Amino acid sequence: MKTLIFLLLLGIHGAAAVTHSLKYFYTASSGVPNFPEFVIVGLVDEVQTDICDSNIKRAVPKQDWMNKITADDPQYWGRQSQICMDTQPSFKANIETVKQRFNQTGGVHVYQKMYGCEWDDETGEVDGFRQYGYDGEDFVVWDLKTNTWIAPTPQAVITTNKWNHDNAELEYRKNYLAQICPEWLKKYLDYGRILMLRTELPSVSLLQKTPSSPVSCHATGFFPHRAAMSWRKDGEELHEGVDQGEILPNPDGSFQMSVDLSSVKPEDWRRYDCVFQLSGVKEDIVIKLDKSVIKTNEKPSNVTVSIITAVVALTLVLIAVTGFMVYKKKKGVPRPDDTSSLQRALGLPLGFPPKGGAPRRSLIRCIVTISNLLLST
Repeated sequence: MKTLIFLLLLGIHGAAAVTHSLKYFYTASSGVPNFPEFVIVGLVDEVQTDICDSNIKRAVPKQDWMNKITADDPQYWGRQSQICMDTQPSFKANIETVKQRFNQTGGVHVYQKMYGCEWDDETGEVDGFRQYGYDGEDFVVWDLKTNTWIAPTPQAVITTNKWNHDNAELEYRKNYLAQICPEWLKKYLDYGRILMLRTELPSVSLLQKTPSSPVSCHATGFFPHRAAMSWRKDGEELHEGVDQGEILPNPDGSFQMSVDLSSVKPEDWRRYDCVFQLSGVKEDIVIKLDKSVIKTNEKPSNVTVSIITAVVALTLVLIAVTGFMVYKKKKGVPRPDDTSSLQRALGLPLGFPPKGGAPRRSLIRCIVTISNLLLST
C-alpha cells in the first residue's frame, strides 16, 4: 500500500525507464495556521504543473509550457478553477466526518486524495491508482484489478461499503484512470516535450558533517526523476549500514537525492564507492570514497588553526630568510657568526641561537624554534 504523506512526492513508481505519470493531490486541512484549508496540486513525472488553493481561488500553471493548453482549449483554466472551488466544500465536510469516526475534535488534521495514472511509452501499458489518506495513513484505497474499494482501517469500512455499491461511479472512475487520464498525460508530455523529455546529469558530491558522522553521497540537478543511487563495497551493492533518501525536487525543476553510509573503517575506505544511475543514460556515475574530496561544514579545531598559522608564519620566515641572504650576498659575504641583523629583523634577542655553528645550521635551528613556538600556542 502506498502511504499518503502531506504533499509528499512519492519518488519512483516502477523501474521502467520510459514510464510516465500524472498525479493529483487534493489536500484539506484543519488547525494548520497560515496554510490554505484546501489545495490541489498537479504533477507530471513528479514535476509540479499547476496548483489551486482556497486562498487564490483559481487554478494557475507552475510551468510556462502549461500555458500552451489554452491555444487548443481556451476554457481549460476556467474549468480547472471551477473543479477546485466545487470540490472544496465536500473535502471540508469529509475531514469533519473522519474526525468524528476517530473520536477527534480539535488539533491538526489532514485529509487527502491522490489519484492518477502511469503510462509506459514503449509497451503502452497503463496503470491507474486512487486512494484517500487521513493524517498520513491510508484510509481508503481503490484496487484496479477488482475495481473495488478497500478499507485499511476499521473507520473506513462504512465508506467502502457505500462506494462499492455504486456501480456506475466505479465504472466511470475505472474508465477515467484507464482511458482519459493517460490521454491527458500524453497531451501534457507533448506540450512540455522540450523540458519534460530532457536528460540532465547531476553534480555528485561526498558530504560529512563531522568525522564520526555518516558519509552522504549527494546528487543534485538531475532530470528526469527516475534515478537510483547506492553504495558498493568491492563492487557489490551494500544494504547494511546504508540509509536511502527520497528523491526531492529542486526549485529549478530538477531533482536531488542522497544515500548515507555508516560505520566505515578508515583502512577500508578505498573499497567503497557511490554509484548514481539515471534512466536513459548508459554510463553510471561512480565516486570513490576518498577523504580528500569530502565536503564538510565542520569548523576547524584550535589545533588545526594553530598548525595552519604556524605553516603560514614559517613560510613568511623562509621568505624573509631568503631575502636577507640575497641582500647580504649583494652587500658582501658576512662573517660566519654574523646573525645579529637577521635576529633583529625577526625580533629575536641577540645571541639566539648561540654562536659557534655554521650559519646555515644556525638559521635552520632558528626557523625550527620559531615553528615550535607557534605550534605550542
